[in-house]
Amino acid sequence: MQQNDFWQNVSRYPRFLITISLGIFFALFERIKPVLKNPFALAASIGLLVGGFAFLYFTLKAMLGLNAV
Repeated sequence: MQQNDFWQNVSRYPRFLITISLGIFFALFERIKPVLKNPFALAASIGLLVGGFAFLYFTLKAMLGLNAV
């Protein structure tokens, strides 16, 4: 009986992680939503997001030695 309780408790952690992550995402999105109504701010935000992902991609690629020579 005790082992069953252990696995039932462990199975709750992924659901808790997803719930907390979605809650943080929606709370941040609600605060940013009024700013994104401005077309310039929207374009700048998309540019920052794409630039950030590109920077992360190229940095990790170089750090891991995945450059094909």
